[in-house]
Amino acid sequence: MSHIAAYFAEVARIAEAVDIPKIEKLAAELATLREREGRLFLIGVGGSAGNCSHAVNDFRKLCGIEAYAPTDNVSELTARTNDEGWGTVFSAWLEVSRLNAKDAILIFSVGGGDAERNISPNIIAAIDLAQKRGARVLGVVGRDTGYTARKADVAVVIPCVNPDHITPLSEAFQAVVWHGLVCHPLLQKSATKW
Repeated sequence: MSHIAAYFAEVARIAEAVDIPKIEKLAAELATLREREGRLFLIGVGGSAGNCSHAVNDFRKLCGIEAYAPTDNVSELTARTNDEGWGTVFSAWLEVSRLNAKDAILIFSVGGGDAERNISPNIIAAIDLAQKRGARVLGVVGRDTGYTARKADVAVVIPCVNPDHITPLSEAFQAVVWHGLVCHPLLQKSATKW
């Protein structure tokens, strides 16, 4: 079997195994967020940060949810990293945004953070702040052992079918999940052009 054939077989296995009721629960959380006029803050690093930017557009345009991604402001992100350190870039941004109990954060991450190994301390700090402020913590992640999966109110864990492909498959399925959400009848308010 070629690499691409094997990769798409892994995609099919994940699509069959993903926790659909958990995604439905995530849709209900987002519908409730919009009803209470809360804001959605999408947080991720690397490829997941790019996914956050795209998802912000979709949640705002298609679902009428006020949504933001701290990584979209590269000037503030780099200034905070330079002056205060990488570990607090998201929590400091959320503090200035007055994150509160009406709001939610949505983490897109492969690992979801690991305090013991100092992986994604910025995601961990954002989750801790959100919980302290009473904001909902949501996630789409690739590891069930990470901080996000363990601490979130609702976390969709992308099933691991091949540890060698956890990053590309997790990031690809972040997009599959959020696109399923933004066209969900509970959430979609505006039609797409195509």
